Amino acid sequence: MTDDQPTTAPASRPWHDIAARLVALTALAVVAFVLVTAWGAVWHAHPLYPIALAVTVVFAGLTVWRTFRSVKERALWRIIMRVVVLAVAIAWVAVLAWLRPMGADEPALTAMASDSAVTVDEGATAITMTPTGEAAATGVFFQPGALVDARAYAAVLRPLAEAGHTVVIQKQPAGIAFLSLGAFDLAVRNHEQIDQWVLGGHSLGGVVASIEADSDDTSIDGETPAAAGLFLYGSYPAGDQSDTLAVPVLSLSGSEDGLTTPADIETSRANLPADAAFVEIEGATHAYFGDYGTQQRDGTPAISHDDARAEISALTVEFVQSVSP
Repeated sequence: MTDDQPTTAPASRPWHDIAARLVALTALAVVAFVLVTAWGAVWHAHPLYPIALAVTVVFAGLTVWRTFRSVKERALWRIIMRVVVLAVAIAWVAVLAWLRPMGADEPALTAMASDSAVTVDEGATAITMTPTGEAAATGVFFQPGALVDARAYAAVLRPLAEAGHTVVIQKQPAGIAFLSLGAFDLAVRNHEQIDQWVLGGHSLGGVVASIEADSDDTSIDGETPAAAGLFLYGSYPAGDQSDTLAVPVLSLSGSEDGLTTPADIETSRANLPADAAFVEIEGATHAYFGDYGTQQRDGTPAISHDDARAEISALTVEFVQSVSP
């Protein structure tokens, strides 16, 4: 090549290719962060979230590979489509990060082990605690709080199984209780030996448990409603169920709960039956109803977690026993 011969400059990378690469790399970073910081919770989660992470890795990897290929001129409509896809991808990554589950801590993890009194079976969509002796006719179905590892409730609910009650803790798709509205009906069909059920839930899970307890659709024999009671942990119904909820109700709340505040619980009285029982755990916070660490915007505890858990478990066992035949 001589000095007077023209040279061809390499084509510059379109801005939308660069943006796509950045979004894809961000997605991979988010997945890596979730796996590093919440591996146990992801591994034991409902399959929907791990699958979403895996799909994100595949598409992000393909996107990075494609943006390193040769630059080609694209029609305007293709560019517009790429911009739309970029916007959707950014929203997807944000949601994926927000859905990062809060993993279970001790003593919940230890409570997941079977022993001579309780057999613990963990499936893809539920955790079942079964008494090794003769099981009572009343089972317990529990909906966790939003984004909380289902295992986090093993320690607080295990005393129910030790008292003879089969306990089913639902694993919610993406950690959102509203995505498991049909789970109670499935539990009833899978445990035909149970004559009646007491439903329970924490936070958003309590909202869904209230809906399920208020439904006549789920029954044992096609006529009698399966729900025989409802207990709420730092939770309340989404609407007025004072006239429609025809089962005994126990509302347990924490005096230091920063998410479901004492004022919220007081207001909820009007939405529950007049004979609903309300008990405030002095010094307890929102996160004290499970074992998953601290939670943003929650209050400061004024009691030990062990003491609060013992009181919550004892009151729950007493309530379930009171509605059992």
